[in-house]
Amino acid sequence: MIRGKKVTITGGAGFIGSSLARRLVDDNEVVILDNLHRDALSNTDLIKHPNLKLIRGDVLDMDTVRRAVDGADIVVHMAAIAGVDTVMHMPVKTMMVALQGTINCLQAASEQKNLQRFVDFSTSEVFGRYAYNVTEGDVSSLGAVGEARWTYAVSKLATEHLALSFYKQYGLPAVSIRPFNIYGPHQVGEGAIHHFIVRALKGEDLLVHNDGSQIRSWCYIDDIVNGVLLAMEKEQAVGEAFNIGNPRSTLTIYNLAREVTRLSSSASRIKFVKWDFADVDLRIPNIDKARALLTFEPMVDLEEGLLRTIHWYRSQVHNG
Repeated sequence: MIRGKKVTITGGAGFIGSSLARRLVDDNEVVILDNLHRDALSNTDLIKHPNLKLIRGDVLDMDTVRRAVDGADIVVHMAAIAGVDTVMHMPVKTMMVALQGTINCLQAASEQKNLQRFVDFSTSEVFGRYAYNVTEGDVSSLGAVGEARWTYAVSKLATEHLALSFYKQYGLPAVSIRPFNIYGPHQVGEGAIHHFIVRALKGEDLLVHNDGSQIRSWCYIDDIVNGVLLAMEKEQAVGEAFNIGNPRSTLTIYNLAREVTRLSSSASRIKFVKWDFADVDLRIPNIDKARALLTFEPMVDLEEGLLRTIHWYRSQVHNG
């Protein structure tokens, strides 16, 4: 249990960051640094919490980063350009935010006298197009040079090296998290489950790329928040990278669309659309390391998680 700490979360207004803040804010001082490009925070009660401070700014601005990190016991660095479509349209900004933004955050964190943990958020994209039962020690695959999709993965893998190098060279207590397809209430952006549920509740077609045979493992938001909290607490986490996901909740994108329509009692149809860009065909994590060192175990299976998420989206519609 983390209590009485000052926790800075960069990118903390996003889906995962705001969910983490919600778990911490009653017992800790939480500072969120975010430009609100993806905002799951402003229209919630969390923004009014007396223990939460929002600094609107950019991780590319070192002065702003220093102000946000000042006095922090724990820094969770999530700020990034995310979402496949966004990354493909802004590959240069994607890499700048990941690389320079992470360097800024690491430098600012290393200046803090009482820093207990630096959590760097990486991505499962570092495993490339085919990733079955992949462990943290497996060779990463960065895709073809010049393919915009992989700029995110390349730069995120570099941030892992940066964070763990700060640990090796300077003793900064860093840990890296590789999240695998997170979903749940409050999600914003381009995620498949977000897209499917929103459209299913409106009775609109669910758009599936190509034939929908791509395979993913889906991890409910509460489970990854638990994983991050464990990485913040456990001494064994320092200097390590962890896959955080739910390998049991695995199915094709097509069957995911079918599940969403079934569980939401939607009359929506599934429409297949041509997608000519690089895609991930198979992505299933091995989480044995997180189980062993963090005692992490995903608790929410896919059907239960989808039902919770559908219920939340439906309540949002009814509430305005």
